[in-house]
Amino acid sequence: MRLLLLLAWGLAISVPAHAQLPELDQPTEAASPEAPAPAQTIATTQDSGADAKIAERIAGIFAELPAFSSVSVAVAQGVVTLSGTVPQQADIARAEAIAGRVSGVVTVENRLERDLSISSESGGIATLADRWEGLVKLLPLIALALAVWAGITLVGYLIAGLERLWHRLAPNSFLAELIASAIRFIFAIVGLVVALDMVGASALLGAVLGGAGVVGIALGFAMRDTIENYVASLMLSLRQPFRANDWVVIDDKEGRVIRLTSRATILMTLEGNHLRIPNGQVFRAVILNYTRNPQRRFDFDLGVDADDDADAARQLGRETLAGLPFVLGDPAPEARVIEVGESNVVLRFLGWIDQREADWYKARSGAILAVKAALEDGGFALPEPIYRLRFDARTQPLPLATTRERAASPADTAPPKKPAPAAAVADVTPQEEISEMVEAERRQAKGASEKDLLDTSRPVE
Repeated sequence: MRLLLLLAWGLAISVPAHAQLPELDQPTEAASPEAPAPAQTIATTQDSGADAKIAERIAGIFAELPAFSSVSVAVAQGVVTLSGTVPQQADIARAEAIAGRVSGVVTVENRLERDLSISSESGGIATLADRWEGLVKLLPLIALALAVWAGITLVGYLIAGLERLWHRLAPNSFLAELIASAIRFIFAIVGLVVALDMVGASALLGAVLGGAGVVGIALGFAMRDTIENYVASLMLSLRQPFRANDWVVIDDKEGRVIRLTSRATILMTLEGNHLRIPNGQVFRAVILNYTRNPQRRFDFDLGVDADDDADAARQLGRETLAGLPFVLGDPAPEARVIEVGESNVVLRFLGWIDQREADWYKARSGAILAVKAALEDGGFALPEPIYRLRFDARTQPLPLATTRERAASPADTAPPKKPAPAAAVADVTPQEEISEMVEAERRQAKGASEKDLLDTSRPVE
């Protein structure tokens, strides 16, 4: 029994662990349909003279191709060896592909190199020479294409030069110039397209237009403010928001309008200084025009004592304003109670003037003085703010008169006086210094290259 066990153990050791017996029931794996086709077999024998025929055939083909004039071909046992130089890097793979297609070639040993020498036979010099020769032959056609381009562009300039026609069709001179510029540009582009098509450079035209589009986008972002300002100039020239010499406030900039150009609006401030505001800012701004309506209202505040009759003070001030020669009767002057302060009642007086006959600042100053004098002459107090200071608890209160004591005073209980006749009012005629400066500036700039876009023939928006 022990002998049998030893024999079985010995047989198990003698069989390799990785050996597996074939399974009879398992079918063999079929060949995959996607397996690559077997390579072409090489014949065991070769016909006599086959190598010479292959070499002759390849050499004959290369002789017809100028790029392979320096290529040597050697064939042994169907193996083709290519040596020599070619002008371009792509010609190396091209020569190998041609040789490999010849019948009987087993493989190709490619030893070709690109000719990098500087000589008349090298690829670079030969290519340059060929291109120069082609350019010389193309010169007459290029000259004709340039002549066609110049002719089409000249036609565009002649059409754009019909200034009277464009000024008649366009609402203003700025838009007329814009139309003329667009016509010149369109004709120049059309002429360029025709010229490039004549010389067979359509691909170049596509590249130029594509590059121009990219450059245009880049310039659009870089010159965004300039383009916005240009469009704003066009819109302002169409809308005409003001006239020359109008007194305007553009955002917080105040002055009289000198001119509107294609880039900016020029103002003369009330101090006589030139103020140049970009049209993009003007187009977005809130514009206050004091000149459009000749009637303008002024207002000012005065405070009367809290114990005085505020309604009587209102009536007295209103009558005083109505008696001033420069204050209009229609609309009539007005007086309003604004608030009750700590020591007074604040009244607001309003009056209207005609700016063609009275200066606004002068009229307001004269009205303030007249109403103040009338209130004081009428017995109304115009108190200043009263402050009571107390430093510590031991400080005695100031001996101020109480309201009852003041009410018992005969001066305070006396009826208000009637308004005294208004004194002679100072001269309130409009000041024309800034207006005259603006007119002188406009007369001097009539022949300037930067045209004024303000058009008096079109209505103000």
